[in-house]
Amino acid sequence: MKTVRTLLSLSLCSVLAACGGSSSSGSDNSAGSGNGFATCSTADQNQRFFEYMQDDYFWNDSLPQTIDPEAYDDVYQLLEELRAPEDRYSYILTQDEYDAMFVSAEYAGFGFSQQQISADRVKLRFVYQDSPAWNAGMRRADEIIAIDGVAVSQLLANGAYSGALGPAESGITREITWRNPTGDEQTATITKDEVATNTVMGQTIWQIDGQRVGYFTLDAFINRTGDDLNQVFNELDANNVDRLVIDLRYNGGGLIRYANQLATQTAGTQVQGKTFIEYRFNDNNSAQNETVTFSLVDGVRQLDLDNVIVLTTGASCSSSELVINSLRPHVDVTTIGETSCGKPVGQQPQELCDKVTFAINFETVNSEGQGQYYDGLSPDCQVNDAIVADWGEFADPLTGAARDFIVNGQCPVSTAAMEHVSTRAYKNAPIFTLKDKRATLQ
Repeated sequence: MKTVRTLLSLSLCSVLAACGGSSSSGSDNSAGSGNGFATCSTADQNQRFFEYMQDDYFWNDSLPQTIDPEAYDDVYQLLEELRAPEDRYSYILTQDEYDAMFVSAEYAGFGFSQQQISADRVKLRFVYQDSPAWNAGMRRADEIIAIDGVAVSQLLANGAYSGALGPAESGITREITWRNPTGDEQTATITKDEVATNTVMGQTIWQIDGQRVGYFTLDAFINRTGDDLNQVFNELDANNVDRLVIDLRYNGGGLIRYANQLATQTAGTQVQGKTFIEYRFNDNNSAQNETVTFSLVDGVRQLDLDNVIVLTTGASCSSSELVINSLRPHVDVTTIGETSCGKPVGQQPQELCDKVTFAINFETVNSEGQGQYYDGLSPDCQVNDAIVADWGEFADPLTGAARDFIVNGQCPVSTAAMEHVSTRAYKNAPIFTLKDKRATLQ
């Protein structure tokens, strides 16, 4: 196996090329490279993957020693057999899946992410700017009522909802009816096209108690995130903001180097040159252990803030958690929302024939050695997420709680919210990953 060395593998990981943490090290062990594996047969893939896990898997000391890799139908089945009890995170993608999730910033669709909030209702989690859905007027918190004249409740009851939206191909047209949070309904014929997945959304500046408070949502740490962050921080710096609220509620992680950029642009001189994170590998690879400092390698403007508010849910994972954990020893970080997903470990993507494997290789800790938050990072202010308003609007429970905290300096007394849907429960999975996020796109 060999480390994926494309530009996007760097985005998956970190300064080290890490995904929630990873390293760019790795020898070329691909098929035909003289390592004794001449083919990409199932048996060869299984054997090579098992040997890789014995050497590089973070929990390699827990692997069974007598396993026969060739006895498994494929490498996916083998991974499930090898997975440590703590490991909710390792996975394997095809090369096409890898490219779609991490390399390409575009996909064919309407341009929205959706979430089923009950047995018969679907709402929009977000809409990509300038997409077909955006241009038709669809926004976060709109509820889809019907597709081609058939009620969503009926489509969900019949298991026909996903099919009703059509395949992920440009040119697919559907008549969609939706209702916005104020109750107004609209119908439009919308055609799927190539959608650019902007990662910064809803940026605005609030005037609260004489303070200029910057707000934006960051949806992912992918290849274009560095440019998106530079654009929004240029605006924040030009407006001399006093406070900052970063909305990471659905950010499932990605490139660690951009988590570093976000943290450094936020705190600036408060953190530059100090420890951002430390990578810790297994005993076989302890020579790869490395301390990485806060750096503006990819950033331009910085705010030099000594405090920041971060909005989180169970879908805030990996690199999103690194932003919080790395900043806490140096500046005041207040988290509002729900407990994060709990991924203090990371992986370096490795090529395996037509696949890319993401087995956990290391853990990350901050400058005080704090990590291992497998149960997630608990919020300072517990507030349930609900899809009831667009980004940056105070009708949103998390955003409204952030405003109240800025005004009063304490958590809101009441944090109950209508239509609360746990990201963990909806996805029926222990964590919400970038792969899960991709599945919600249309």
